[in-house]
Amino acid sequence: MYRIKSKALIKSSIIIALVASINLHAGPGLDEALNKHQKTFEDVALKIWNWAEVGYQEYKSSTLLKEELLANGFSIQSGVAEIPTAFIAEYSNGGPVIGILGEYDALPGLMQTASPFKEERDGVNAGHACGHHLFGAASAWAAIAVKEWLIETNTKGTIRFYGTPAEEGGSGKVYMVRAGLFDDVDAVLHWHPSSSNAANAESSNSNKSAKFRFNGISAHAAGSPHKGRSALDGVEAMNLMVNMMREHIPQESRIHYVITKGGLAPNVIPDLAEVYYYVRHPKREKVEEIFDWVVEAAKGAAIGTQTEVSYEVMHGNYSKLPNQTLQKIMHKNLLSRGGIKYSLEENEYAEKIHKTLISPGGKIGDQENIRPYSTSHTYGSTDVGDVSWVVPQAGLRTATWVPGTAAHSWQAVSTGGHSIGLKGTKLAAQVLADTAKDLYMKPEIIALAKNEHKNRVGKNFQYYPLLGDRSPPLNYRN
Repeated sequence: MYRIKSKALIKSSIIIALVASINLHAGPGLDEALNKHQKTFEDVALKIWNWAEVGYQEYKSSTLLKEELLANGFSIQSGVAEIPTAFIAEYSNGGPVIGILGEYDALPGLMQTASPFKEERDGVNAGHACGHHLFGAASAWAAIAVKEWLIETNTKGTIRFYGTPAEEGGSGKVYMVRAGLFDDVDAVLHWHPSSSNAANAESSNSNKSAKFRFNGISAHAAGSPHKGRSALDGVEAMNLMVNMMREHIPQESRIHYVITKGGLAPNVIPDLAEVYYYVRHPKREKVEEIFDWVVEAAKGAAIGTQTEVSYEVMHGNYSKLPNQTLQKIMHKNLLSRGGIKYSLEENEYAEKIHKTLISPGGKIGDQENIRPYSTSHTYGSTDVGDVSWVVPQAGLRTATWVPGTAAHSWQAVSTGGHSIGLKGTKLAAQVLADTAKDLYMKPEIIALAKNEHKNRVGKNFQYYPLLGDRSPPLNYRN
């Protein structure tokens, strides 16, 4: 035990020494590049916010990002992993390969304007309630700044932007991992919009989802109900059994569902009904176990209602595997850049938003602070998880939303279309670029990160996608 502890202390000391040896300032070249492209990528972010395209349908959003990267000297591979809206943009003059992830899908519903009051926006069927318009813009912005810094300083390096669609329930990155598109990458950097600023060593839940489709027999609900078999009864029976399961599964688990089809008229016994399920747990093995139980509940419901059931796995994500080596470098850079200050107008806007929040858990002014470094766990899920099991990664969150705002809310949509969201976007671009620079300047950090990653995944680890060998569900939002 003493030997193991000593090795950990030695490694921690090495990381601390490396962090301390890195210049806390990005340097004029990198900052100049970031500032030069600020207006362009603020406009990019707002255009993507305005389009609000859902998963695998982000044609305009992905095209815009590709155009900007191409115009700034990146080579482009489009339609990778059999996904029309997925792409890779790269600049290389040799050296370590650093990937930066970018997302750009919106969520169905939540068609909010940029008003601080709940106000539905016309002409769209979705909203950027998770801020992925900012995610894609800041990541591409950082990649371009790093490329210009590599050229200016004659530093050897490959910067690679991954355009990753359909994070929200579509597992776009999983198909890219499955296709081997991260096999030659040394480290991956990413970020996410949030209501606070943090660069913690964060883990997440693993996740698997499926659509369960029940088929019955239609009939007149009043005139001849005995001749029908309700597919909706099958769905409701399944939901009842799954809800009883909740008492008997680990408390860290999460199960959610929505009925996506349930009939069109009360006087017609529905012959088709569908329910969409998510199953989550920190361990992917436990997710698979609980998911199999959900499948058994569906089969039992079909037997009990004399209907038939089939299911289609829609997506599956691994838990996110933190890398302390990379995260400490990113945290150092976030501390160096500092938090976000609101203007008078932004503060007034934020106060109006804050009054609409339920149990906010944060106050205006928190966006000026950086959260202390820590290890943490989020009960949400992300396809970054699969990336993290095949390559070392580090991520951060910046305050693009009013402190206390929940993700997937109309308030998140609203603030994402406001200057407050853009300020958090700039901070993210800065920290991503700073961290990439550090890795190019100190390749020994990458070596330490790889060694940590190897030890974390274990020598017997073999990657397999939770979603199996299915093709990307390009119509899963239809």
